[in-house]
Amino acid sequence: MDLKLQQYVNGKWVDANSGNTRDIINPFNQEVIATVPEGDESDAKAAIAAAREAFDHGDWAFTPATERGTIVRKIAELIERDKEELAYLESLDTGKTVEESRGDMDDIAGVFRYYGELADKDGGEIIDSPVPNSSSKVVREPVGVCGQITPWNYPLLQASWKLAPALATGNTLIMKPSEITPLTTIKVFELIEEAGVPAGVANLVLGAGHTVGSVLSSHDDVDLISFTGGIVTGKKIMESASTNVKNLALELGGKNPNIIFADADFDIAVDQALNGVFFHAGQICSAGTRLIVEESIHDEFVNALVERVKKFKLGSGFDEDTQMGPLISAEHLAKVEKYVETGIKEGATLAVGGSRPEDPELQNGFFYLPTIFTDCTTDMDIVQEEAFGPIITVEKFRAEEEAVKLANDSIYGLSGGVWTNDSAKAERCAGKMRMGTVWINEFNLYFPHAPWGGFKQSGIGRELGKLGMEEYTQTKHIFQNFKPEPMNWFG
Repeated sequence: MDLKLQQYVNGKWVDANSGNTRDIINPFNQEVIATVPEGDESDAKAAIAAAREAFDHGDWAFTPATERGTIVRKIAELIERDKEELAYLESLDTGKTVEESRGDMDDIAGVFRYYGELADKDGGEIIDSPVPNSSSKVVREPVGVCGQITPWNYPLLQASWKLAPALATGNTLIMKPSEITPLTTIKVFELIEEAGVPAGVANLVLGAGHTVGSVLSSHDDVDLISFTGGIVTGKKIMESASTNVKNLALELGGKNPNIIFADADFDIAVDQALNGVFFHAGQICSAGTRLIVEESIHDEFVNALVERVKKFKLGSGFDEDTQMGPLISAEHLAKVEKYVETGIKEGATLAVGGSRPEDPELQNGFFYLPTIFTDCTTDMDIVQEEAFGPIITVEKFRAEEEAVKLANDSIYGLSGGVWTNDSAKAERCAGKMRMGTVWINEFNLYFPHAPWGGFKQSGIGRELGKLGMEEYTQTKHIFQNFKPEPMNWFG
């Protein structure tokens, strides 16, 4: 493997201060694919110091936005150049199909290109002043030092949503990828260095959340924390970040409803209901795992899903016939199994799946069969809790208002979908659904121009789009009086 397999701090590739390391495991067969440094609190503090110095005394924040944009676009070009290597590393690290990873790399390059092009488009705003002979303008400036913590399911895609806008707006940063899927993030830091990002501006620390992540979220020299991950950890980060009132951008997952009306195109809705869940074995924060189906087509719809699911080809991400790969780890596999056990105990009907596959070729991997539960209700834990696995729960409804009520019955509000050929009905539902993204006759579509984030406990702030860039800036009002006069109030 032609990869540095080190941390990147202040422009240098370094091992962990402690000398500790971590083996990275291939979820398909549990083989060790790499050994990387296992950073700790001291590594995080060194990276924070480098980022603080680069922001306070370096030139990056004052580099012309056009020049910063050129560098960010250069990163996009390098990602395109190394697309196959990056896709290989992503599939090796996560178990997803290499075709999925190739698509991810195209999206990632698009994110860097979008923010590179957007970098110099905000020149500030002139606003009216009530004072004669004066000027009043509003400008956006970088927040400062940014801690960025990314998840294991889409390692480089999630990293790109944070890296690109932070760099384009002149911030410095410390990134901590998931300790179990760091390979593509290491590779992209090689590309960041190659593109000419100055030393200290972008820093990479590897290690666990309770050590490295904890320092990033609590350290007074960090001005912003961007975190994508679970709701329990997100709440801890909010508490830690209060020490110096950090800016926060949190994406904390979802339990996403997908409403199917009887007037939807049946075959397309079936196909997209599967697509909305089973890519990357359901390990997607926006997966449409809560299927809410109109009663008149419920049985036929479920039967169609089950017949398709039975034909899924599980296997290696590098086998071109594979449709779904493994879960990420033994720990996560056990969590998914417990989730299914809970569903059975709660009285849901297991329509298909519900176990590990029997195929001898899959026994060394963390595989779980695609699973569908019917007869589900909103008082069940399996309907309310995020499984993060290849599992669909199916609920019924009779009327439009009931469908929306079911969809909104959740602590989450990340995304949802509506399938119908009645545009007016679709718009009514979308307007009432309390979610950051609602797809109509579509599911799990992302692109750089559209903001991403949730309502309720799905998080705070937005990524992607112009709003994703604004997360990394703060607003300043500058007023200048060209002819000041004395007030003669005192003395």
